[in-house]
Amino acid sequence: MFVDIAKIHLKAGNGGNGAVSFHREKYIAAGGPDGGDGGKGGDIVFKADSNLSTLADFRYKRKYTAQSGENGGTSRCTGKSAPNLVISVPVGTLVKDAETGRIIADISTDEPVVIAKGGNGGWGNQHFGTATRQIPRFAKSGNPGEELDVTLELKLLADVGLIGFPNVGKSTLVSVVSEAKPKIANYHFTTLTPVLGVVRMDEGSSFVMADIPGLIEGAGEGIGLGHEFLRHVERCRLLLHVIDVSGSEGRDPIDDFEKINHELSVFSEDLTLAPQIVVGNKCDLADESVVAKLQEYFEAKGFKFFPIMAPIAEGTDELINYVASELQKLPPIKIYEAEEKPEVIVDKTRRSFSVRFDGTYYYVEDCDWLMEVMNNVDPDDYESLQYFERVIRECGIIDALERKGCSEGDTVKILDIEFDYVP
Repeated sequence: MFVDIAKIHLKAGNGGNGAVSFHREKYIAAGGPDGGDGGKGGDIVFKADSNLSTLADFRYKRKYTAQSGENGGTSRCTGKSAPNLVISVPVGTLVKDAETGRIIADISTDEPVVIAKGGNGGWGNQHFGTATRQIPRFAKSGNPGEELDVTLELKLLADVGLIGFPNVGKSTLVSVVSEAKPKIANYHFTTLTPVLGVVRMDEGSSFVMADIPGLIEGAGEGIGLGHEFLRHVERCRLLLHVIDVSGSEGRDPIDDFEKINHELSVFSEDLTLAPQIVVGNKCDLADESVVAKLQEYFEAKGFKFFPIMAPIAEGTDELINYVASELQKLPPIKIYEAEEKPEVIVDKTRRSFSVRFDGTYYYVEDCDWLMEVMNNVDPDDYESLQYFERVIRECGIIDALERKGCSEGDTVKILDIEFDYVP
């Protein structure tokens, strides 16, 4: 089954927590803090695999989670970092942010790409010892790994794309000039998946040709196979527009040509800028005068025209030689640049929260961002509580409580911490 689009969920590994530990050894007094740091969480890495040609595997597994780093240990031992989770995808896969559509990466080279970064490990209490704080009973929690939904979109890497209505001979042409062996039959939509073929030249050079199926009138709006395969045309450096000069399907070849180009423009204006060569197939079924008029028409519009008979390879050598010479003049296959993540400016001293009084308790709510701070708070450690108080004061929580009427001795609840307010 050919699948060229999929949506999956990624969760990189969390960093391990720092340890709270004190050095204890015979005959050594006041050994001091020696809690080790947590290990780094695993990244999620995407890598191109030339043996894959579809995204079908992602229809059955949609959640990918990397391992978390190990917690720190005693004697300044750092927790073990987690291995990266490597996901193999076909060459030419675009990774996009599912929410915004932003291109995160184009997996078109052998270079692995980190899509979701694992969290850094937290510091052990060895880092918090000072001349005035010699017994730190707190450590830092590991940072969470990145978590996001991504859309995978496969855009085939091909130098030349064959476009045209069904049953005009695209599959026959690619089978004659390349090593591909697609299914060929005299009915519409014989080809249900793009077919890639390598065309080898005498000089030892080669290029990749793709038979793009599913193009009919209305394809630009998704009719027929529509958008399912139009995306594969976008990377092609050169388009071969195959028409049936004999009109054996009861259609006008010029009208076919104009309709297909209209569908390309509806899907993407960039496709109208791609260079095209018109290939008139089935010349053995048409009068020479008809072929001559078609050649005159297309060349007057600026298109190079090649009359061929694909089943017997008549005229295909001249076509392929011309295509090879044109490719040498064109830029390489398009590689999409990663788009910058929009910068979000956050005021660290004024983050969102709400304060509610139910007649008995004061509740500080809608403040999930405070969870990371509270994870580092040791209620039994005076200096740790001082740190917590400093954070909630700088964030404006204390001022908000006082505006609500909170006074000395009132009970305040923040997430899972409850304390009596002392101004």
